[in-house]
Amino acid sequence: MSASGPSRGAIDAGGIRKELSVGEVAARSGVAVSAIHFYEAKGLIRSRRNPGNQRRYPREVLRLVAVIKVAQRIGIPLAMIRDALATLPHGRTPTAGDWRKLSAVWKRGLDERIERMMGLRDSLTGCIGCGCLSLKVCPLRNPRDRLGEQGSGPRLLDP
Repeated sequence: MSASGPSRGAIDAGGIRKELSVGEVAARSGVAVSAIHFYEAKGLIRSRRNPGNQRRYPREVLRLVAVIKVAQRIGIPLAMIRDALATLPHGRTPTAGDWRKLSAVWKRGLDERIERMMGLRDSLTGCIGCGCLSLKVCPLRNPRDRLGEQGSGPRLLDP
């Protein structure tokens, strides 16, 4: 700490700080501090430690957090988000072109999930509805009785 107060980090030519504290990232992104720490622990974002051992994030992390939140909102698992972000050159914020590539891949996955969900929705009318799902053919739990040849008893099947 200097005589004038705590160090606020390097300033760019426009007078804007190049780095943000975890609280500032949380406030600016609308994401909880614990989520920022979690994203970092999962390898989605990176920080450095200042001389006082406090995390400092580059301003670009705000865009990364925005990308993460959008991807999460459409149901992309964090592991897939991390893998997608790992395709970007280290230290670079996603550009509009990067976003087009990432979102095209995610869109295909989302389309597949929508199709699967629509199939499940349409199968609900054939569900026995009693909760036991024990009929010989249940369109949700045992489509086309694929498990019947494996014998009696519970089996798991992800349609």
